[in-house]
Amino acid sequence: MPFIALGVAMIIVDATIVNVAIPSMQRDIGLTVPDAEWVSSIYALVFASLLLTTGRIGDIVGRRRIFVVGVVVFMLASLVAAASHWADSVPLLLAGRFLQGIGGAMILPASLSTVNAMFRGKDRAVAFAIWGSTIGGTAALGPLLGGWLTTSFGWQYAFLINLPIGCVILFGLYRFVPETRDPATRRGVDLPGMTLSIVGLGSLVFGLIEGQRYGWWSPTEQFSALGVDWPLPTLAPSAVAFVIFGVCAVGFVLVERHRALAGRIVLLDFSLFAVKSFRYGNVAALIVSLGEFGLLFALPLFLQSVLGYSAFATGLALLALAIGAFVASPLAAQIAIRRGPRTVVRLGMVLEVVGILGLGVVVSPAATGWTFVPWLFVYGVGVGLATAQLTGVVMADIPVSESGQGSAVQSTSRQIGAALGTAILGAVLVVSLGQGVSARLVDSGVPAATAEQVASVVKNAPTVLAAPPGVPVAGVTLTPGERAAAADAFAAALRNVAFVAAGWVLLGLLATLLLPHQPPLGSRGPTESDEESPTAVAG
Repeated sequence: MPFIALGVAMIIVDATIVNVAIPSMQRDIGLTVPDAEWVSSIYALVFASLLLTTGRIGDIVGRRRIFVVGVVVFMLASLVAAASHWADSVPLLLAGRFLQGIGGAMILPASLSTVNAMFRGKDRAVAFAIWGSTIGGTAALGPLLGGWLTTSFGWQYAFLINLPIGCVILFGLYRFVPETRDPATRRGVDLPGMTLSIVGLGSLVFGLIEGQRYGWWSPTEQFSALGVDWPLPTLAPSAVAFVIFGVCAVGFVLVERHRALAGRIVLLDFSLFAVKSFRYGNVAALIVSLGEFGLLFALPLFLQSVLGYSAFATGLALLALAIGAFVASPLAAQIAIRRGPRTVVRLGMVLEVVGILGLGVVVSPAATGWTFVPWLFVYGVGVGLATAQLTGVVMADIPVSESGQGSAVQSTSRQIGAALGTAILGAVLVVSLGQGVSARLVDSGVPAATAEQVASVVKNAPTVLAAPPGVPVAGVTLTPGERAAAADAFAAALRNVAFVAAGWVLLGLLATLLLPHQPPLGSRGPTESDEESPTAVAG
């Protein structure tokens, strides 16, 4: 179990480790805020797009085998991402993150389905709690690790750290983790389903990220890709992307249902959603991830751009979140034994909402890291409670023979939520920041054209606020008055982000009201899935 947890920790940390390194990337290789959103989102997007496929492949060829391949791919991808530092290349950085998403998509469902196959009864509940706590805690620990590496060595080491960690994981997998597979699983690949899911999800995240730059309906700026200009003068690329997503989403449901009725291989078995705990648990996981990961994208930008924190100091401030998550892990298991996992999940989400709202209330240009610490700790406790038990709730009634697909679906829900959360809350941040800077400058007597120019620079490169006085960034040198107005606008924008994030988590809490009752773990007998033949899962 420790090496499985370490593999999960490696890929989850990389979902957040870059957040504190983004301002350094902006200075070193010229990232814009939309570029920075893609650094976070492309990883989660590719991750989410491939989870269903890799989960199925693991059931067929062996879960440990696909785990090992995923670790190797992840290590090589980390090397590519780190190389972008020396190559001074944003495309190379995005390519590395893209490949990391492929490796992560192999690791995550293989880890959960291996846990589902290896453990029984109360041991399985404990293993699920460890697995879920690893996600919650390491997601919060990522900013500290990234801050230390960025400040002490350079942001490229936030990727290079994965090489020695990967070697340890490979050793542990071969030495201590048995191979498991489902020999009854039919062999084959659902190419139409894969294509529709990848194109649909990619279009959705593209539209959410690029809409703020190129317009949501009518073009506000010329879009070019690979040397080709956008050909539609009256329709923005984001609008077309949303249409493509809608068509792909409807097409995916129709294709999967048709293939299932015809007895053919499907990427997603919709019959799993007949299980009530699985259906509503996945809805809750998706919605909650929208709030959790998007906030971790926006807060480090504020701490470094407005408060002037280093990457390491930012990580230290966010450490309160990680401490809260790890403190909550043993509490989650104890409460679940006495009151049931559903109660733990709901309590965690309530604390998340309280923590996020507290952050929104106290944020200001005059704040310090200590201002955020109590609320980050409360938020972290909530994440630790909810994440640790939500996985067990989702998988509780899924038999081992379906564990690969079941784990892939719940992991997909989380990753879709993470990708959309970064995109949606990133859009809220950028739009609020741009409008806020412009409005404040105009109100103070700055000409509208100058205000728009300053607002454009601030929203695309907020590190301009941390630049030394008199140093131009993107051709703009901020006066003290402009800097103060921009800092105030950034605080207001982050407040909007916090309130939207809290709203998403609250919706997730409401979704848990639909979860069926599950008895306390201490009173459970063997489940149907616990009694499955070991030969069905052992390789």
